[in-house]
Amino acid sequence: MASLPLKRSYRCVPSLQQFYSGGPVVVSSDGSFIVCACGESIKIVESSNASVRSTIDRDSEAVTALALSPDDRLLFSTGHSRQIRVWDLSTLKSVRSWKGHDGPVMGMACHPSGGLLASAGADRKVLVWDVDGGFCTHYFKGHKGLVSSVLFHPDPTKPLLFSGSDDATVQVWDLLSKKCIATLNGHHSTVTSLAVSEDGGTLLSAGRDKVVLLWDLRDYSCKKTVMTYEILEAVCVINSGTLFASCLALHNSYGGKKSGSLETYFVTVGERGVVRIWSSERAVCLFEQKSLDITVSSVVNESGRGFISVIMLPLDQGLFCVTADQQFLVYSPVKHSEGMELILSKRLVGYNEEIIDMKFLGDEEQFLAVVANIEQVRVYDLASMSCSYVLAGHTENVVCLDTCMYQVLEEHLLQLEVGTTVLWESESRCCLGVGIGHLGAVGAIAFSKKQKDFFVSGSCDRTIKVWSMEGLSNRVGEPYKLKTKAVVAAHARDINSVAVAPNDSFVCSGSQDHTACVWELPELKFKVVLKGHKRGIWSVEFSPRDQFVITASGDKTIKIWAISDGSCLKTFEGHTSSVLRASFLTRGTQFVSCGADNLVKLWTIRTNECIATYDQHEDKVWALAVGKKTEMLATGGSDAVVNLWYDSTASDKEEAFRKEEEGVLKGQELENAVLDADYTKAIQIAFELCRPHKLFELFAELCRKREAENHIGRALQALGQEDLRQLLEYVREWNTKPKLCHVAQFVLFTVFNILSPTEIIEMKAIGELLEGLIPYSQRHYSRIDRLVRSSFLLDYTLTGMSVIEPESNDGDATRELKESPVIHDILVREDEDPEQKHNSAKSAVKKRKSDKRLKDCSRKKVKGVGEAYTTVAAMS
Repeated sequence: MASLPLKRSYRCVPSLQQFYSGGPVVVSSDGSFIVCACGESIKIVESSNASVRSTIDRDSEAVTALALSPDDRLLFSTGHSRQIRVWDLSTLKSVRSWKGHDGPVMGMACHPSGGLLASAGADRKVLVWDVDGGFCTHYFKGHKGLVSSVLFHPDPTKPLLFSGSDDATVQVWDLLSKKCIATLNGHHSTVTSLAVSEDGGTLLSAGRDKVVLLWDLRDYSCKKTVMTYEILEAVCVINSGTLFASCLALHNSYGGKKSGSLETYFVTVGERGVVRIWSSERAVCLFEQKSLDITVSSVVNESGRGFISVIMLPLDQGLFCVTADQQFLVYSPVKHSEGMELILSKRLVGYNEEIIDMKFLGDEEQFLAVVANIEQVRVYDLASMSCSYVLAGHTENVVCLDTCMYQVLEEHLLQLEVGTTVLWESESRCCLGVGIGHLGAVGAIAFSKKQKDFFVSGSCDRTIKVWSMEGLSNRVGEPYKLKTKAVVAAHARDINSVAVAPNDSFVCSGSQDHTACVWELPELKFKVVLKGHKRGIWSVEFSPRDQFVITASGDKTIKIWAISDGSCLKTFEGHTSSVLRASFLTRGTQFVSCGADNLVKLWTIRTNECIATYDQHEDKVWALAVGKKTEMLATGGSDAVVNLWYDSTASDKEEAFRKEEEGVLKGQELENAVLDADYTKAIQIAFELCRPHKLFELFAELCRKREAENHIGRALQALGQEDLRQLLEYVREWNTKPKLCHVAQFVLFTVFNILSPTEIIEMKAIGELLEGLIPYSQRHYSRIDRLVRSSFLLDYTLTGMSVIEPESNDGDATRELKESPVIHDILVREDEDPEQKHNSAKSAVKKRKSDKRLKDCSRKKVKGVGEAYTTVAAMS
């Protein structure tokens, strides 16, 4: 069999992220995105696949209320600081903010026109703000308790504002007269939600007193009281012409009634966690959801279960419900002969606890089962990353799981809690069997690989049990009670991991006692002990083709052992903290590991080499799943994030080859441009190829030409803002070397002539670039200045030797030269008469006869010249 090519790199796709931790939620007008609170930040989430579109960070402040403008351009947020901020969603910047309440703002609503914003606070006030100006237009005070909800009338022509409070009243405010025109008393507990009927003539108010009251907005009288027998958290109205109305066959019922108003149909949700649809005229429940899709908490209280919000999505996209355990459920109605049924079309989980274990599911591994330190196992569809279904039934937290294909078509999934193993069938989502027998928490589980008629479990009670699956086909109704085939006291401390060999002949167990043991199946006969780790062993796994076992330990090492004699064959070091998982890849020639140092590493066994290291998690990586067919990876950990990893070795190789090919073509194009003397094009190509040395050669060539500044200016004007910033980085490097500084200074001079100071300041990291340019530029200018001053000596020497004539045009220079003592002496000698000159010449000839005198005279002359130059240099 041909060996598989080694994997070199993986591409990470963050698939499951934390985006909702409880609190306010708003949906866009077209239902394309959701805005929700996540800790101290605001997440904008795509409703299709739960991916986080963008994040708005607030200053360490929990969000208490959110609202969207009708056109979805502006987002309003507030928190415990009482400051209301307006965010532009196109730029994610705060455009304005203001304060007005004396306590936290508990609710906000935007006017249908988009020009007004109403805020309700814990200070018993209701304020209306001008969105553009940020000033208060209305100040309403009258409630005796915290104002929990606020709502504008959906008809822009009706200037009405409604507010509900925990003083069990609803008040109606007139925006024109700025007064309270009605106080609606009828509730006996907090009013949690308000809604207006489609015709605009009825106000619905729901409260925690388990009733929905319908108010006539003409005379503000209570028309109807609907008893729901459930603490209500939200109410919304079903409009005519929608899919819900047609499925309920309500479209024929929308018509005039004896009272002269239209019948209203509405949805209520609350603590029971079911969706119910009601008729206003008959005050009866037309539909009640039969199945329970929410998570049932082990702690029975009002805040631990049920729905907290409901919204009717536009364009018949369904009913959007928010649960108390941070889930978004979208229901779609289906009409059949017996009536209507709600189908859960989408489940988006906003918050997962610490992810402990994961496994792939499905024939094509299109599902991912996740254990997140809760009482259920959540199964996600990898295509949309929505939670397809939940396996619930445990009363304690699930700590590990394993999967296997059973009888070709059926897939079984095994999950464990303290002392209990539960066997599930993934397609029917029913419990097949329950195994009870361990005295402690079951921390490890593994299915048989070949026969698939048993599984092995390891527990904190230090025992390993082999469970038989033979009686599952004979079960009727109730889950089958699983039986044990073998039991052994395996270790001295807790068992963290177990693994079954590919041929079902051995099982390996790793424990906190620093050892791993290999046992023969099915009797659990001792085979060999693997000693060598200095800390507890967190993970064990058999090689798919060799008689090897890989172990990952808390001593930061990974070891490979021989099953035959228990000898350690290889040790891999590289992690800086405990290694929590290790799994084989590429038919056992490679493996991947993850640990408490937040890292995922890819290793090659033959070379003992760590090929790649990935840092995509922010906390310990507890879970690692490897697809058996696709060898796709999935990792999760304490940061509640699930990352999917796809093999990108082939694609990266193709990309590198394509870039190399493009580089060759571009290089040839660059050479052609140089030969054609098209320096503007050549400079652009050099920027694309990131060749700073070639750029320097091009600029140096331009500097040698006539009108060099014009040539360089034309080349620089063709560059973009980013290219100019990159050029300044190159110039900064060239400027540090004396041999290259002349070209660098010329290019820098041209850049500053072309760009205005405003454009230069707007460049990215321009301050750092200038800090690197200024010191070396000052050093170069000082050096040039010294060189110019030193050149005065040469001018004076050549002038004294009559090689060059002094500049007669410059009167000042001539005057300075005449005033110099040395030059004055020379001029005096020139004014002597011819006889004196002749005598001087004779005496000079006599002096040349003596070599010693000539040398002494030369020294004196040189000394005099040096003193004269020193005087000239000091005068500058």
